[in-house]
Amino acid sequence: MLLWYLTLAAVAIVVVVLVVYLVLIVLALRRADRHVADLAAGLRAVAGHTGPLPEHLTTINSALGALRGGLLATDRHLAGVVRIFER
Repeated sequence: MLLWYLTLAAVAIVVVVLVVYLVLIVLALRRADRHVADLAAGLRAVAGHTGPLPEHLTTINSALGALRGGLLATDRHLAGVVRIFER
């Protein structure tokens, strides 16, 4: 009879420990769900803010192309100045 009570107590302890772990897992998953929902909302906001970016990038790219031409010309002039001063 004593063995039966010890077995029942051991089973009860195992069940209580499993319940505690399962409750902790549920709480952790709920917190993770909130964080994932916040992340998804943030990503939607980023997608909304970056929507008009391709048109702006086209404008910036063409302006940078013009700037590159000017900088290359300046580089050639400076290289000529260096050659003059090296003499």
